[in-house]
Amino acid sequence: MHPVPTPPLATIETRGLVRRFDRQVALSGVDLSVGPGECLAIFGPNGAGKTTLLRVLAGLLDPSGGTASVAGVALPGGVAARAQVGLISHHSMLYPALTARENVEFAARLHGLASPRASAESALDRLGVLGHANTPVRVLSRGLQQRVSIARAFVHTPRVVLLDEPYTGLDATGAAALSAALEGLKSGGAALVLVTHHLDEGLAIATHVAVMRAGRFVLHERRDAIDPASFATEYRAAVGVVG
Repeated sequence: MHPVPTPPLATIETRGLVRRFDRQVALSGVDLSVGPGECLAIFGPNGAGKTTLLRVLAGLLDPSGGTASVAGVALPGGVAARAQVGLISHHSMLYPALTARENVEFAARLHGLASPRASAESALDRLGVLGHANTPVRVLSRGLQQRVSIARAFVHTPRVVLLDEPYTGLDATGAAALSAALEGLKSGGAALVLVTHHLDEGLAIATHVAVMRAGRFVLHERRDAIDPASFATEYRAAVGVVG
């Protein structure tokens, strides 16, 4: 009799996760589990709690209740948790006076990589911006800045990748480079959580899909159980949009 294989431990996990801001409840009992090589795409209207969830998972906000962990580290986990996470936002959060290489190399040094410059150049090359390595980011276009920001988030090959509207400002070339990089991270065993308003974009890379409304999941399914042709209607119903 063959032994039953043990499923891989979740890289990202929350149980009954709550986050309050004074009397406002931003997260209300969120349960999720994302394993190695999986991507959870989260959709929902503005104010649903999506960005707050990412900020808790990134270690930038403390949970008000429940539990959360990334890469086996209970949150808030300080430096140990942040070392495992790459966070990509629609805000570039770059140092405008530094070059593209200097921004990414600085992140590589913070993560203690053995060859910061080589790691920075490799990350820039993956996003198709190595040709702008010596350019101060303040003179780069919005789309190129976003690609440098993504390279910085990927430079340490994180086990957990959190993405908040990462395709904002990217042209077709940048979007394709990002999608290829995300698929590469998934293949390497990273766990991804992607927040986006674009249904097609999220469904293209997701292994699991969730819809948030008022701080909780109102839909949570495997991607292969979702029919893309009818998902827009299902989404509108889940968030209470009529018509």
